[in-house]
Amino acid sequence: MLVFVLNAGSSSLKYQLINAKTAELKASGLVERIGIDGILKHEVGENKKLTFELPIPTHKEAIELVLRILTNDETKVIDSIKEIQAIGHRIVHGGEFFKESTIVTPDVIEKIEQLIPLAPLHNPANIMGIKICQELMPKIPNVAVFDTAFHQTMPKENFLYAVPYADYTEHHLRKYGFHGTSHYYVSNEMVKILNKKDSKIIVCHLGNGSSVCAVRDGKSISTSMGLTPLEGLIMGTRAGDIDAGVIPYLMEKKNLTSNQILDYLNKKSGILGVSGISSDLREVIKASKDGDIRSKITIEMLCNRIKKYLCSYAGLMGGVDAICFTAGIGENSDLIREKVCNGLEFMGIELDADKNKIREKGNREISKKSSRTKIYVIPTNEELVIAKDTYALTKTK
Repeated sequence: MLVFVLNAGSSSLKYQLINAKTAELKASGLVERIGIDGILKHEVGENKKLTFELPIPTHKEAIELVLRILTNDETKVIDSIKEIQAIGHRIVHGGEFFKESTIVTPDVIEKIEQLIPLAPLHNPANIMGIKICQELMPKIPNVAVFDTAFHQTMPKENFLYAVPYADYTEHHLRKYGFHGTSHYYVSNEMVKILNKKDSKIIVCHLGNGSSVCAVRDGKSISTSMGLTPLEGLIMGTRAGDIDAGVIPYLMEKKNLTSNQILDYLNKKSGILGVSGISSDLREVIKASKDGDIRSKITIEMLCNRIKKYLCSYAGLMGGVDAICFTAGIGENSDLIREKVCNGLEFMGIELDADKNKIREKGNREISKKSSRTKIYVIPTNEELVIAKDTYALTKTK
């Protein structure tokens, strides 16, 4: 079954065309700067990479362009869009409505719309992607796959905030967690490697947005992101965990509104805010090697925060069988992995320095043979999870 996987952002669009039954990736790409000047980067297999620069005023025209490229003579991977049998959408916030992926219906769209206040930047774009696909391909079923669904197994004591309980029952104030599709995929891969179901795994999804997840027996029991993706680790431009008192303090000192303080903490803080150089960790690491003090401090802060969650989750689960690093930083930065693991030998975490520096595709172990805790780099594949969920829900239709 050919599944068109779509991740619609506010001004961008990621896509993949996957044979969900065989896991074969037929094509993938990214449309950026929608509504501005428009750039489409399209890949077929590992060798054929194409870039198109042209006006793309709206998301509808972006999706129409992608469909044309998939069926165009020069870039064709399918003869007709009729070969697409289902469409899988990444939806950031499913709240408590959705504990698993679901076929899109008017009721599902209405519930996702109700959750817009919890994900104002993401859910509107996700809904727009669904509606455009329904318009352009009306006979093809759509499936919603939620970032928050995997974390719906967290017990109350791990997802509640210590505020009056009525704030949860009346206003849905709780930790939801994100990156769930990635945490599910990586932890599931690790369960296969360990070959045991009674497992204790910690997944470190480290990218521009980052989160850590404690996975016991294949289920999420705690995660670092909260009501929104702002809580937890230090990220590209997000502050992560801070004293709640910082918010009114900064609002008064800088004369900021509630929207402005959220913008400040979401878009001007984190790696960018501390380093003053960039939100891209690669540039900060380079500056650190050149002697920049603030960059060095940024890296230490980042790794210490990750380490704090590792120790916390190991305690929560009564031990840890494996630690997994994934996403852009987790998969590619040997320096960050080394700094995170350094000093945790007392927990049975022993990194092999030579293995850690090797860069290769696929799952790979980077722990010493003597390490009681396995340490792995496992490249995430959220799109494949979306495609498989979509296939499972639509194959009989």
